[in-house]
Amino acid sequence: MPLGPIGHAISEKLSRAFAPARLDIVDESHLHQGHAGHHPEGESHFRVHIVSEAFANKRAVERHRMVNRVLAEELASRVHALAITAKAPGE
Repeated sequence: MPLGPIGHAISEKLSRAFAPARLDIVDESHLHQGHAGHHPEGESHFRVHIVSEAFANKRAVERHRMVNRVLAEELASRVHALAITAKAPGE
C-alpha cells in the first residue's frame, strides 16, 4: 500500500533526523478497522523499521524515545499507534 501524506511526513522527518541506512514504513491502518484510534481515511497505525548509526550504543527504549521525539507532532494528532524496530548497522 503506498504511503499517504502522513506516511510521507514520517519518512521525511526520520530521514532528516537519522540519515538512515534503511527505512521502511508500512501503513497498517487497514488491519485496525473498528479498533480504537482508527481513522476511516487511514494513516493512523504505522510500522517503522529503521537502521541508523544514531542508534549505536543505545538501548531499545532510548531508540524508541528518539523516534517518538522526532514524530511527536504526528503522535499527538493523527497517528494512534507506531510499532518501531530501530537498529544500528550490523545488528
